[in-house]
Amino acid sequence: MPGIDATRPFVPVHIAVMTVSDTRGLAEDRSGDTLVALATEAGHLIVHRVIVKDDVDSILAELRRFVADPGVDVVLSTGGTGLTGRDVTPEAFHAVYEKEIPGFGELFRQLSYPLIGTSTIQSRATGGVANGTYLFALPGSTGACKDAWTGILVHQLDYRYRPCNFVEIMPRLREHLQPRK
Repeated sequence: MPGIDATRPFVPVHIAVMTVSDTRGLAEDRSGDTLVALATEAGHLIVHRVIVKDDVDSILAELRRFVADPGVDVVLSTGGTGLTGRDVTPEAFHAVYEKEIPGFGELFRQLSYPLIGTSTIQSRATGGVANGTYLFALPGSTGACKDAWTGILVHQLDYRYRPCNFVEIMPRLREHLQPRK
């Protein structure tokens, strides 16, 4: 049965929070606030927090900066995952991924369906890995951020979670970048 194995130590991860918006500043960023609060409450460390314009090049620049930073384990973004012309977050994330985690978006929409019904089909939430860093793009609503955190990320970013979790495989995410012997 899945759950927390109390015999294992908690291992905090270093998280960058990125809000994608043309209209919000830090004072109005409720979704970013939500992610920071939930991650901090769980015991993780917020190492960066930025607001980025709804622009592929701007999002790419921040993603590449975070992926190159050995002090960032996880990037959580909020906003820009919808269907409108300005929603380009998934395109930027897909351009950076070395490996996509298709189950993240699938599970997010499955968890959202009982809460918002068929409206969940408009979400393009996505997850992946680049240079040993986990990347997750969430919708811009506080409810969606809470749902993704409480339904998926709080467990997968906890080393104690069994039968498996993202944290325990972090040391192996860069194996393909190492020369073969």
